Amino acid sequence: MTTFFYTLQIISAIFSVILILLHSPKGDGMASIGAASQLFSSQKSTEKGLNRVTYFFVGIFIISTFALGFLLK
Repeated sequence: MTTFFYTLQIISAIFSVILILLHSPKGDGMASIGAASQLFSSQKSTEKGLNRVTYFFVGIFIISTFALGFLLK
Protein backbone atom coordinates (compact mmCIF):
# COMPACT_ATOMS: atom_id res chain seq x y z
CA MET A 1 0.00 0.00 0.00
CA THR A 2 2.82 2.38 0.79
CA THR A 3 4.41 1.65 -2.59
CA PHE A 4 1.22 2.84 -4.29
CA PHE A 5 1.24 6.11 -2.35
CA TYR A 6 4.98 6.63 -2.96
CA THR A 7 4.44 6.14 -6.69
CA LEU A 8 1.39 8.43 -6.66
CA GLN A 9 3.33 11.08 -4.78
CA ILE A 10 6.31 11.00 -7.16
CA ILE A 11 4.12 11.16 -10.27
CA SER A 12 1.99 13.99 -8.90
CA ALA A 13 5.11 15.91 -7.81
CA ILE A 14 6.64 15.67 -11.28
CA PHE A 15 3.43 16.76 -12.99
CA SER A 16 2.94 19.60 -10.49
CA VAL A 17 6.42 21.00 -11.18
CA ILE A 18 5.92 20.77 -14.94
CA LEU A 19 2.49 22.41 -14.77
CA ILE A 20 3.69 25.20 -12.49
CA LEU A 21 6.52 25.96 -14.89
CA LEU A 22 4.01 26.16 -17.76
CA HIS A 23 2.13 29.02 -16.10
CA SER A 24 2.64 32.48 -17.51
CA PRO A 25 4.31 35.03 -15.26
CA LYS A 26 1.92 37.46 -13.55
CA GLY A 27 4.18 40.51 -13.68
CA ASP A 28 3.99 42.79 -16.70
CA GLY A 29 7.53 44.10 -16.42
CA MET A 30 8.52 46.61 -19.09
CA ALA A 31 5.43 45.79 -21.17
CA SER A 32 3.26 47.79 -18.78
CA ILE A 33 4.83 51.07 -19.94
CA GLY A 34 3.40 51.03 -23.46
CA ALA A 35 0.24 49.04 -22.60
CA ALA A 36 1.63 46.10 -24.59
CA SER A 37 0.69 43.78 -21.74
CA GLN A 38 -2.95 43.84 -22.89
CA LEU A 39 -1.97 42.73 -26.37
CA PHE A 40 -1.41 39.08 -25.52
CA SER A 41 -3.89 38.58 -22.66
CA SER A 42 -6.50 36.67 -24.63
CA GLN A 43 -5.55 33.24 -23.26
CA LYS A 44 -7.71 33.38 -20.14
CA SER A 45 -9.51 30.07 -20.79
CA THR A 46 -6.23 28.24 -21.32
CA GLU A 47 -4.87 29.65 -18.08
CA LYS A 48 -8.05 28.63 -16.24
CA GLY A 49 -7.79 25.06 -17.50
CA LEU A 50 -4.11 24.92 -16.59
CA ASN A 51 -4.96 26.15 -13.09
CA ARG A 52 -7.55 23.41 -12.62
CA VAL A 53 -5.19 20.64 -13.70
CA THR A 54 -2.44 22.07 -11.47
CA TYR A 55 -4.78 22.19 -8.46
CA PHE A 56 -5.80 18.59 -9.15
CA PHE A 57 -2.22 17.29 -9.12
CA VAL A 58 -1.26 19.38 -6.10
CA GLY A 59 -4.32 18.01 -4.28
CA ILE A 60 -3.26 14.45 -5.09
CA PHE A 61 0.23 15.25 -3.82
CA ILE A 62 -1.10 16.64 -0.52
CA ILE A 63 -3.49 13.72 0.01
CA SER A 64 -0.76 11.16 -0.70
CA THR A 65 1.59 12.98 1.69
CA PHE A 66 -0.95 12.79 4.51
CA ALA A 67 -1.73 9.16 3.69
CA LEU A 68 1.94 8.24 3.83
CA GLY A 69 2.32 10.14 7.10
CA PHE A 70 -0.48 8.18 8.70
CA LEU A 71 0.52 4.83 7.18
CA LEU A 72 4.14 5.04 8.29
CA LYS A 73 3.26 6.03 11.85
